[in-house]
Amino acid sequence: MSNSIVIKAGATIARLSRSLRVQLLCWVLLTLLGAIGFNLYDSFWTADATAKLVTDRTLLASARVIAEAVRVDEGGNVQVDVPPAALEMFDTGFGDRVSYQVITAWGSLVSGFPDLPLPTVQRAGEDRAFHGANVRVMMLDHPVVGLPDDGTISVTVAVTHNSQYAMRRQLWLSDFSKQFVLVFVASLVTILGLQRGLAPALRLRDAVRQRGRNRLDPLPPEMVQSELQPLVHALNDYMERVQSQMAAQRRFVSNAAHQLRTPLALISTQASVAAREADAARRDEALFALRTSTRQISRLASQLLTLSRAEPGSRRPRSDAADLSKAAREILEAHAEEALRRNIDVGLEADGPVIVEGDGTMLREMLVNLVDNAIRYTRANGRVTVAVGQADRHAIVTVEDNGPGIPSGEREQVFERFYRIMGTEAEGSGLGLAIVREVVEGAGGSVSLGDAEGGGLVVTVRLPLT
Repeated sequence: MSNSIVIKAGATIARLSRSLRVQLLCWVLLTLLGAIGFNLYDSFWTADATAKLVTDRTLLASARVIAEAVRVDEGGNVQVDVPPAALEMFDTGFGDRVSYQVITAWGSLVSGFPDLPLPTVQRAGEDRAFHGANVRVMMLDHPVVGLPDDGTISVTVAVTHNSQYAMRRQLWLSDFSKQFVLVFVASLVTILGLQRGLAPALRLRDAVRQRGRNRLDPLPPEMVQSELQPLVHALNDYMERVQSQMAAQRRFVSNAAHQLRTPLALISTQASVAAREADAARRDEALFALRTSTRQISRLASQLLTLSRAEPGSRRPRSDAADLSKAAREILEAHAEEALRRNIDVGLEADGPVIVEGDGTMLREMLVNLVDNAIRYTRANGRVTVAVGQADRHAIVTVEDNGPGIPSGEREQVFERFYRIMGTEAEGSGLGLAIVREVVEGAGGSVSLGDAEGGGLVVTVRLPLT
């Protein structure tokens, strides 16, 4: 039972520690408490100085009253009758003991305590120890008529600290009570201010929670304060990107289903024809067509998988050191048989290694699709040239062919998934350039299309060097 209570209490504390309201309140209160602590420390010493000043003024007044009572009789003797008022002015109800001493300039004791400690400076109170108690002492030199050469007498008055400490305590407690009331009022005002200040943020939270799963329309920024409006704009931008990505995913799934439906139906038909055909030649023809369709759908599935992997966030980022020159040479060698079969001249222009940093597998897939597209859409007896170089701290890869090219009005659209130019005779899925763009943008580069000399297409890829 006790363990469950401790666990619940710990969970409650952890939840409160993550609360913005609690954090703001704690910071405000800590600031207030720090300022008040400093004020109380300062007020303590101010109260102490005030109490000492009042005590010193009282001591000085008492010493003057006693000094005024000093006289010289007819025989030249110094005498003093201490007025009761000189001592009663210390009667504040705190049980202070008053001591005094009157001595002549030549050191003769006139009245009072002979062992009373003397301060070092006149008219300035000092703390001394006297008869086992701490006292505040002040001394005053006062001229007396009748003494030779206008002589003076010294009056020293000492009083215990009871009244001084009581005055200091009263002054400090008065300041402390005011500070406590200030903290209490400031806490209430802070809590009310936080409630009102956080109300728009809570309305924003409720507005987001109450939305349906498919509602991605923008939120009004004016529903929150100006400091929180960038957050609302960021949420709106995020929802717009999510909406765009969801639309792209729906289009992708729809197009993929459409692209897969036809080859699968064709495979089913060809398989049925091959199963029913008795003639060996026609059966072999149907089986050949079946293998061709199978290769096409296998390539389509492979491209779909590559495109899915090339999308941002689909796989853990990798940081490989990829040599584009070496990869281009290996890919051209792999496509050499297809190029020879169609009598297409393929060539590579590379002066040396060109190293870029990124996902080596995806960069290789990018080159595969560029070379495959160039060979696929180049007519027989054509040419395909791959050049790899570097300039301005970028790796430059160009793939040039003398095929039909791409009209300038459709060069942006060909990067969309499953988009194919009308009237194209070569077989394809419309995913090659889409894969290229996804890979290049994921590596922080850019891709562009241009016209080749003498007709054809030039694809230029720029990637940052390592």
